[in-house]
Amino acid sequence: MSTTSDTAPTAETVRTGPDPDLATHLLRLGDDALVLGQRLCQWITRAPTIEEDLALSNIALDLVGHARTLFTRAGRLDGTGRTEDDYAFTRADREFTNALLTELPNGDFAATVARQLAYTHYAVLYYEALAGCADTDLSGFGARAAKEVAFHRMHADNWTRRLGLGTPESARRMQAGLDRVWPYTAELFDEDEVVRRLVGAGTVPSPGPLRAPWEQRVGEVVGSAGLTVPAPRWRARGGRTGLHTEEFGPLVAELQSVRRQFPGGTW
Repeated sequence: MSTTSDTAPTAETVRTGPDPDLATHLLRLGDDALVLGQRLCQWITRAPTIEEDLALSNIALDLVGHARTLFTRAGRLDGTGRTEDDYAFTRADREFTNALLTELPNGDFAATVARQLAYTHYAVLYYEALAGCADTDLSGFGARAAKEVAFHRMHADNWTRRLGLGTPESARRMQAGLDRVWPYTAELFDEDEVVRRLVGAGTVPSPGPLRAPWEQRVGEVVGSAGLTVPAPRWRARGGRTGLHTEEFGPLVAELQSVRRQFPGGTW
């Protein structure tokens, strides 16, 4: 995107008034990041090595940071004035709109790697596209988030190859992890009326066209690991409309446990 003075976006390109569609879209992206970050936090003290304990913790912190930024903007756009804490700690599980992929239980380490592989390749593509939008707040966030998630992607790529090319047992587990998460990947690229209106107005990029490069990139990683890209016979959907897996309720309860125990508490 050009940075010359006659073409660079200005402060006027930032949407500050009510925009329910954009608020909904940002809330979905924020929920993806928050829920996945919470899942990764469950590895703390349980990761295979102390290095991975630290790596997954840092990835989770990046994701929570993304959620905070997205929630803050959504609160300004939906007319409610809700804060990042309101979104994270006061909604019921049916009010979360994350993709089902991000809430899947961790499983073994290979299953977590498979989930990370699928999500990070999608997130880098989408945030890179978001970096080209006219809204300066969104473009700036997209550029920063894409750089951070690129490191998460590299971590997932390396572990996919390491497990796939390791022992027969590690390869079996990595393939099983891929098979487990792949039916949940298509939802990342779905477009409903909210997204179509935003795309039509040129506000945000369309996720649908990103599926082909996503398939190519993850396919290259999976192939280089000596593994097979799954071809699921079914696909999951429902997370964007608040329909979640049975494991999601306990995850939300864990996320909100301190706030529920000490409502109105400050630290």
